[in-house]
Amino acid sequence: MFLENLFSIKGKTALVTGGSRGIGEMIASGFCANGAKVYITARSKDTVLETAKIISNKYDSECIGIQSDISTLAGVKELSKIIGDSEDQLDILVNNAGAAWAAPLEDFPEVGWDKVMDLCVKSMFFLTQELLPLLSKPASSVDPSRIINIGSIDGINNPEFKNFSYSAAKSAVHHMTRVLASELVSRHINVNAIAPGPFPSKMLGSAVEFDYKELERKNPRGRIGTPEDIAGLAIFLSSRAGAYTIGEVITCDGGLVAAAGHDLS
Repeated sequence: MFLENLFSIKGKTALVTGGSRGIGEMIASGFCANGAKVYITARSKDTVLETAKIISNKYDSECIGIQSDISTLAGVKELSKIIGDSEDQLDILVNNAGAAWAAPLEDFPEVGWDKVMDLCVKSMFFLTQELLPLLSKPASSVDPSRIINIGSIDGINNPEFKNFSYSAAKSAVHHMTRVLASELVSRHINVNAIAPGPFPSKMLGSAVEFDYKELERKNPRGRIGTPEDIAGLAIFLSSRAGAYTIGEVITCDGGLVAAAGHDLS
């Protein structure tokens, strides 16, 4: 019942896709700060290697950067092989890599639909499939392996931006989480999802020109998310404390979903 046992992820090995920035970087940092070995991926080699170096040095930990494009099945298989060649087992998979596309309904392009669906949904499913042998190795009823899929409150509420494929994709992530949880619980692999609200990121920042004041005003908590908010939840789901939590889509949004429909002005 001690905190150091309940919430420990020390010695675990994790893979965080899209871990070079934003929410992925926050989760990877939280894992590394608490004794996990973490692989992070991104399409940009320079960026992912630099982020891995920064995290490793900051937390005196082992963070390994991998250049990877998992928007295609070939990329998924290549990443799986890299992890398999490096590790005998995997304790935690965080399916975080994603993309967004915003355009008016009348002008929304096919490329904006396919790009988002491929990265947010297809890659999540097939990377999970490819890594099942590694995830199964350390899994037990007391300490199951963990899969955390990063969804979004845009997959629950109607979105503020005209990101039609993103909302559909994140809703699919939430339901696929429940489907996979049902399938994998008997193999001692827990599957859950986190549905974040606004966090500082390149994706969100571009949409609001990196001025978060209006988003903070509209948020019941009065601010946007911090690294501690998202990393803390991911650590809970990955630790002994979260071993009995299965198939959940947990919002991490400062109360936006809970307060939907209420006037916060």
